[in-house]
Order: sequence, then C-alpha cells, then structure tokens
Amino acid sequence: MPSLENSVTVISRSRVFPDQKSTLVDLKLSVSDLPMLSCHYIQKGCLFTRPHLPPHALLSHLKHALSLTLSHFPPLAGRLSTSEDGHVFLSCNDAGADFVSAAAKSVRVSDVIGGIDVPDVVKEFFTYDRTVSYDGHNRPILAVQVTELNDGVFIGCSVNHSVTDGTSLWNFINTFAEVSRGAEGNVTRHPDFTRESVLISPAVLKVPQGGPKVTFNENEPLRERIFSFSREQILELKAMVNKKRSWTVGNGEINGVEVFGKQSNDKLNGKENGKLTEMLESLLLRNDVVAVEISSFQSLSALLWRAITRARKLPSSKTTTFRMAVNVRHRLSPKLDPEYFGNAIQSVPTFATAGEVLSRDIRWSADQLNRSVAAHQDGKIRDTVADWEANPRCFPLGNPDGASVTMGSSPRFPMYDNDFGWGKPVAVRSGRANKFDGKISAFPGRDGNGSVDLEVVLAPETMAGIESDGEFMRYVSKK
Repeated sequence: MPSLENSVTVISRSRVFPDQKSTLVDLKLSVSDLPMLSCHYIQKGCLFTRPHLPPHALLSHLKHALSLTLSHFPPLAGRLSTSEDGHVFLSCNDAGADFVSAAAKSVRVSDVIGGIDVPDVVKEFFTYDRTVSYDGHNRPILAVQVTELNDGVFIGCSVNHSVTDGTSLWNFINTFAEVSRGAEGNVTRHPDFTRESVLISPAVLKVPQGGPKVTFNENEPLRERIFSFSREQILELKAMVNKKRSWTVGNGEINGVEVFGKQSNDKLNGKENGKLTEMLESLLLRNDVVAVEISSFQSLSALLWRAITRARKLPSSKTTTFRMAVNVRHRLSPKLDPEYFGNAIQSVPTFATAGEVLSRDIRWSADQLNRSVAAHQDGKIRDTVADWEANPRCFPLGNPDGASVTMGSSPRFPMYDNDFGWGKPVAVRSGRANKFDGKISAFPGRDGNGSVDLEVVLAPETMAGIESDGEFMRYVSKK
C-alpha cells in the first residue's frame, strides 16, 4: 500500500460560538482536573462512510449543530484562567471552539481500518497535535476537525484534558450527534456543572515558569495496533478466570468454592458438604462473606498484563505496574451525578513482580486487579485527594521504568452511539495524544453486545512479542 503520510490538507479554519449566551459562573478546576494540565488534549474521533450531504452542505450543517451543542456545554467554548492566588478556573466566556475543514482524497475508509497497525495518517485527522492542556489559557478548549476522505468522512475532536475526562467527552460527542440528526430540542444528556464535592479543593498547584510539560518522550518509536475481542471470546476468558474463586471470610479465605455470576445469594458449587457448606451459606446470609466476580474487562486486562510482561523479558524480581483509570462518580459518598462534567477519574495501580505475574496463572493476576479496583471506594478516593492536597502535582504519564501498563478509556463509553444523521461509525480512532510505550485504550467493539477493542501502543519489539504470544492471541479475533 502506498504511503499515506502527509495526505491530509487543511482547507479552512473558523471559530464556532454557542447559539446562546452562557449563564454559567466560572468553574474551579478540581483535584482530578488540575493534574491533567500537563497532559495533551484528548483526541478521539469517529470514521464514517460517505454522508448523503455534499461537502459544503455537510460542513455548514455540522457547524450549526456544534453551535447548538455548545449551548448545552458552555465550558467547551470557554478558556482557562488563573486567579491571583493561583487557583485555576474554567471561564465560560463564549470565546468559541475551533472548527477545521480538511481533505484526504487519496485515503479510503479501508486504508484506515484494513491494515495490521493503525496508519500514521490517522494522527492527521486531529488538530492541536501535542498541545498541552495548560495552553487552554490562550487557545480554545475544543477543536473539531472534519476530514473528507475518498469514500467517507472522519470527525475528530480535540479537547482539553483538564476540562473533560472520557465520560464527559463522549457525553458531548453523543449530544453533538443527537443535535446533528435533529434532536436539538430534546437532547438526552444534561451535563451537571456543580462544583460541591470533595474533589474541589483549596490546594494550589504551583505551575513552573512557561507552564507544565508532558512527562514522557513524545518522539520514542512506537507501534499502535487495534486488537479485537468478540463477546464469545471474552465470555470464554471470563468463565475460565472465574472458574475457581475464593470466598473471603473476615481476614482469612476459604478456598475451593466456585462462584458463577452476580446472582443473589450465589449458590455454592459441588456436593453438599455437611457443616462446611452450612457454615458458608450462613456466613453469606449474614454478609460476612465477600464474593466478587472478576469482570470481563479485568479478565482481559490480566491477559494483556501477562502478555506484555512476557514480551518485555523483565527480570523476575522487577516490579510491574498495571494502572487503570477508574471513574469515581458512583464510588464517592454522596455520589456525583452520572453526567458530572469534568474529570472524575483516579488512577488505580496494581503492583506485582514480573515473576509473580508470569509464574502464577491468569486468575491470580485478574484477582489482583479486581481487589485494587474493588477497594477503591469513598475512603480510598478521599485518601487520594488528601495525598494530592499535601503535594499538589501534575499527573506523571509515561513508562519511566519500562515495566508499566496504563489502561485508559472504557468499553462502556457509548462511542458507537454517534449517528450524525447518516449511520453509526465504521470505527473509532484516536490521535497522537498521550501515547507512550504501554498506553492502552479500551473501546467497545463496533458489534456491541460485549465485544471490546483494545488500542495497544508499545515499543516495536514488545508488540512483536505479544503478537507471537499464544495465550494472548488465542482470544484475539481473526479479521
């Protein structure tokens, strides 16, 4: 296939303003927002087959839809500002979002989705490349680039990461799509802009002269590939991981009891076993027993953790880290609104030596991930906030020790619910933003129904290792 590099030509740039004036007060950045000031703008977008509208009419239509949508999401038309005492705010001042029209007439939809690796041309479908979120003080919070392909169109959004997390971003994109197909007066999502939780802090983040910089090498050689997993493959993996689980009783464990599914008062598997069975059932009814099913996503994460650790050929004593971005909206007490607008995520690390990850079976790794996530409730969230307040700092993205994996995004995000008026996306892709060796992003599969796509970014030799890993590739869908 011929090279597709430098295939995208920018045709025009313009500014889109909200259809209605904002009445929102300035929003203070939270302890989940502020650490993102050193991160790139998030870049996520959707690939579509050719719309029924001609290019000029399509651009006018999308500009108008964006203007209407910004009235529902005034912060995305605002700018960052820092007060004299060092607090950073989001000023909802109607300064507008950027709108970029581009063309890539030599690029076909099949070029984007047909190869093994994600082609570099995808990175040209987004503007604000390598823009750091702190720059939102003097440039738009949001930019939308519409790129006309030979037989399709790509709608790419670049949004300031200190203003939104994945939940907020996809709520916006879903609303943009709803408005585009004519639902402006009856949109489904109503973002919550309140700033009254423990995440809003008096602590001040001291910013270095010139603003914060990203904390990883933006120029390291990397490969990027989408690995797809069908519902059937994931269910097979999940069943295997959950086949032999433990009941936790107090500080000890009673092993050998199988647990299937999230059923009320889970049935104990196996033959009636006299007093032991009676005791376990009694403990369960008294809620002294905690039986947590390992999820499909945790099972898949464990599979990947093992494959990457194997491929990196780490010493057995080397500590590996698997980080998962966890949505805390429903984990706080009181809970945040599900439509809370902003960052409401915390990074939950799980640590294990390379030897532990590889010498134990996959159930062990999945169990470690499960325990870390299950424990991250209101108390842990508040501890994380207090720790940050004691030492305010930007989030150190990257893989400095060569033994880390960072999982972002979520297969639960409604990425394929984006029908702008001519059908759902063919694929979801991301730009160059915040990518380093070991950065993984989870997307729902296009087929839905529990299928998952993992966007995997690795050093070339590590990628080659997982591609030849029998345990991992057994569960990957064959195209």
